Amino acid sequence: MARTLFMTALAANSGKAEAVAAMMELVKGKAEAPVLFRPVSCLCTARDLINAGKGNELIDSVLASYKEAAAKSDFVLVEGTDYEGKSAAFESALNGCLAANMGTPVMLVINGEGCAAAEVIATVMTWQCQMKEQAVELLGVFLTGMSAEDEKAVNDHFAFPVSSKAEDFAGILEACEGHITPRLFEFGLIEQAQKHMMRIVLPEGEEDRLINAAAILIQRKVAKIILLGNEGKIKARAAELGVNVDEAEIIEPTTSADYEDFSATYAELRAKKGVTIEQAREKMADNTYFGTMMIYKDKADGMVSGAVNTTAHTVRPALEFIKTKPSASIVSSAFFVCLKDRVNTYGDCAVNLDPDAEQLATIAVTTAETAQAFGLEPRVAMLSYSTGNSGKGPSVDKVKEATRIAKEKAPDMLITGPIQYDASVDPVTAKTKLPGDPVAGRASVFIVPDINTGNNLYKAVQRHANAVAIGPVLQGLRKPVNDLSRGCTVPDIVNTVAITAIQAQAEKGLK
Repeated sequence: MARTLFMTALAANSGKAEAVAAMMELVKGKAEAPVLFRPVSCLCTARDLINAGKGNELIDSVLASYKEAAAKSDFVLVEGTDYEGKSAAFESALNGCLAANMGTPVMLVINGEGCAAAEVIATVMTWQCQMKEQAVELLGVFLTGMSAEDEKAVNDHFAFPVSSKAEDFAGILEACEGHITPRLFEFGLIEQAQKHMMRIVLPEGEEDRLINAAAILIQRKVAKIILLGNEGKIKARAAELGVNVDEAEIIEPTTSADYEDFSATYAELRAKKGVTIEQAREKMADNTYFGTMMIYKDKADGMVSGAVNTTAHTVRPALEFIKTKPSASIVSSAFFVCLKDRVNTYGDCAVNLDPDAEQLATIAVTTAETAQAFGLEPRVAMLSYSTGNSGKGPSVDKVKEATRIAKEKAPDMLITGPIQYDASVDPVTAKTKLPGDPVAGRASVFIVPDINTGNNLYKAVQRHANAVAIGPVLQGLRKPVNDLSRGCTVPDIVNTVAITAIQAQAEKGLK
């Protein structure tokens, strides 16, 4: 991902234009063909969209342009608004919101002419507090109009550089590492899914959340939707909900022209298990089995289920006849956990109860591949109650062996284990427990030793950090089948369908 720095002022006449020009000259000496990006070209248009309740459209438009700019260079210098509007507070909030959703660190530009050092210090600290809730990181303050003495007093107060000279910020350029925010991640999912519309079947087609999600998916052209259920009931309920699913293909399994063929195929596939044609017909009357057979027979590219049914009911038919990829010995799961400022990946929290070392290594590699496939940089932490050699026990030994095997399977992957959760996410703790490790303190993929640990861990993070958990995404199947939580929301369904569509694209070699 391109390095990024967002330069913003807090008021008009700050000297921002000159500061941006000076920083751009500095960046040119440190990066190839850096790009200057202005996210808001017309403040009035931005204000009108927000006042009309279309703030999300504004952010999506900015993210699309930002991604295009980031694809052209390894450094994007972002310039905030010029404070020519009527409300400086509005523009400050807008710039902060954009920086937060773009995942960019920030440099403030402040005109300190006529101000005491204490006043500037208070201004910076107030802004930091306001942005802390949005997880916006302040890397430095470009200060204009102050005496050298006052500038030094401000600089001495902070851990980051404060200066009127661009060259004094050279040291922070390597720290201008943008990251995938939840909004950028979700935007990327929809954008990628739209490139090649795949056929995604939703077996629980009569359920309200699925009907609402189908309408959104159709309207946004995320996928070609197939709803399983009674056509009359689905269309009547859609009308009651005030949504349009006319473009969805609606199939009732037992009256479908494929029902007998699917039943015969299932009986043939499961003949060694003693399945008769009558038993096969009974299975194909089940929407989940029918939907899975649609994938097997290439009448659909992927399936999403689980809003009503259990994970076991969703996964069982896929294990019976979709089977695993040659490169994957087991099916496992991954959750994308969207925190305020980043997206982490957890595996396996939903499928394998107590994997052995070989299986755990496979889960680690597969989960890292899943993260990477969705634009996330995998830095893998093999979680344990021990960090390094600090503890002993069968579970620790399993994680150690799994780490060794995973490194053999994927020698280029950044992976550390065993490691405790605090050492994997907190840089200060990491320096104490595992100094110098490339993963410790900055892990992005977390592999749990068993399902009890994993299920409780991701739910604890989800609830206490007010995070959004997307998944479980099933890994290792020949064709994509994904599970929903029975407590899922409509946005959860939309995101999971987009993920399934992207997996289907990958399976067919589409980019």
